[in-house]
Amino acid sequence: MKYEPYACPECGAHYPLESLAFRCSCGSLLDIAPFEPRFPASAAGSGERSIFRYVEAMPPLAADCPGWTAAWHQVSMGEGLTPLVPLDAADAGILVKVDYAMPTLSFKDRGAAVLVAVARAAGARRLVQDSSGNAGASVAAYAARAGMGCDIFVPATTSPRKVSQIEAYGARAVLVPGTREDTAAAALEAAETGARDGSTFYASHVYNPFFYQGTKTYIYEVYESLGGRLPDTLYIPLGNGTLVLGAYLAIKDLMALGLVARGPHIVAVQAAGCAPVFEAFEHGNTMVEAVTNTGTEAEGIAIAAPMRGSRVLAALRELGGEVVPAPEAGIAKAKHEVGSHGFYIETTSAATFAAFFERRAAGIDEGLVVLPLCGAGLKSA
Repeated sequence: MKYEPYACPECGAHYPLESLAFRCSCGSLLDIAPFEPRFPASAAGSGERSIFRYVEAMPPLAADCPGWTAAWHQVSMGEGLTPLVPLDAADAGILVKVDYAMPTLSFKDRGAAVLVAVARAAGARRLVQDSSGNAGASVAAYAARAGMGCDIFVPATTSPRKVSQIEAYGARAVLVPGTREDTAAAALEAAETGARDGSTFYASHVYNPFFYQGTKTYIYEVYESLGGRLPDTLYIPLGNGTLVLGAYLAIKDLMALGLVARGPHIVAVQAAGCAPVFEAFEHGNTMVEAVTNTGTEAEGIAIAAPMRGSRVLAALRELGGEVVPAPEAGIAKAKHEVGSHGFYIETTSAATFAAFFERRAAGIDEGLVVLPLCGAGLKSA
């Protein structure tokens, strides 16, 4: 029986890869249909030097889509396999994963590589995406690698360096006035118009669940780097939730395969000036309501109405995690502190460290901690 990867959690409908579906006819966002992931004892032994060494832990597309293997081989630029090292050489209890050591200097390359490979295998010729910057640059780069046209919609306030990076790959950057949500609405309208001719793929890191099949490799790499275990605590920035959902999927995979008994404690960090998931978590709500962005330096996680916010909330609660706000006043200081250890990170990444340093100063013992360096400082300099 043919495996149809897109599944609606609301009405149960399924869609094949070549449908280029990005949401169900009932209006719901789509998930990946259930499958049994395979994780070799040492994925490093596969010889593949990219996130696709974990391809057997991703949805089984090869049997029903002959172009899948060729697509990811064409698209991949060696993303992943990033270092996991101590923040301070004198303290092995605080590790950072240098995820800006990627082709576009951002962890979003993990999801973009998988998403663009899927689009290529499905027969799409053009991509449309909306982003606050990093995801757009990633999709633009991989679209260029795949030989596909690409329109990236970004807020008009996006860092000029991120816009320049998008355009450097040959993509068209569409600057949208207004809020981040206005940008998403403009991109969705363009995607719906383009979908009518059957050639345009909405490469949204929010709508398309294949993006999380890429970000989950972050956890696989941490697991391998630590010799077959996970840390006590994982700090993860939270805007739309791409890394949180990827981490959730990977931890569930590792538990289902009997490779770990439980997951780490996840501390998801939101910007204090734009924290809808934190608000829902604190009040015990099951649904995430939109908030007003009152302003934050951490533009990459300033998502006032995250589309999968309620799913992120449920995932964190299932794993026993929590959501905390990053103190706005501590972001610049945190960026300087991380830089003093040799790591130049963008402002959004610094927000995660601002929350960590505040909790550490309060005497909270979190055991072995891993934090991500999600984007290079050059992106927000």
